[in-house]
This record gives sequence, structure tokens and C-alpha cells, in this order.
Amino acid sequence: MRSRHGGAPRFHSSHHGFTLVEVLVALSIIAIALAAVLKGASEGASNARYLRDKTFAHWVAMNLITETQVRGEWPSPGRKEGKAAMGSRDWHWRQVISDTPDSNVRRLEVEVRYVEEDEEPVITRIAFIPRPLSS
Repeated sequence: MRSRHGGAPRFHSSHHGFTLVEVLVALSIIAIALAAVLKGASEGASNARYLRDKTFAHWVAMNLITETQVRGEWPSPGRKEGKAAMGSRDWHWRQVISDTPDSNVRRLEVEVRYVEEDEEPVITRIAFIPRPLSS
């Protein structure tokens, strides 16, 4: 195809490329979207880990409470500490038995921690132990 003015042929194309600004805007949008997805996935994993740990700590506490109940003994007021394995780790527990206003009931509080030195327990459970009928 020759141009009207007798020069070299010109090809008209309907295809236009993206400008550098358009490409940079598109990449920015993709980067922001990926960052949001990664943050959401990270928070989801963190929440799952938190719930798993709370569940294991709850089981440790409930096991200690159940052991005290099924022994059928009248526990003396005082404090005990120890470790229990649950979910591929050792949990540190503290058990405090105290008197209540009712002389036939004792209060049992169990705190479960990741490590013994932790200020805050992962979980605390409280139960009330009735005096056995034979006592």
C-alpha cells in the first residue's frame, strides 16, 4: 500500500500497547491485592495456632480436674505444680485447691501455661469438688 504522497507504505494498526504509567498502575494494584491476601492467610494461620493451643490447654486442665474428681478423695487445700504432655508439647500447670463458704465443697483452680515462668496462663479452669459421701 502506497501513501498518497508517494512515500513508503504505511501500515495502520489498531493495536496500541500499554503506556508505562498503565503498566505501573496495574502492577501496583496487583501488589496491593497480593499483600492483602498474604496478610489474611497469615492471620488465619495465627488464629488456627491460637485456637489449637487453647484447645490443648483446656484438655490439660480438664484432665487434671477429672483426675481429682474420679479419685474420690477429699483434696486438701494447697497448691501443686507439674507438667503434662498434650499435642506434642509439655504444658506447665498449677493447681490451687481452696476452701469455700460451704464446708462440703472445695474450689479447684487449674492454670495452664506454655512455660512455667509465663505471667499469664493460656487458660484457667475452675471446678468445685464435693466432699465424698464416705468422708
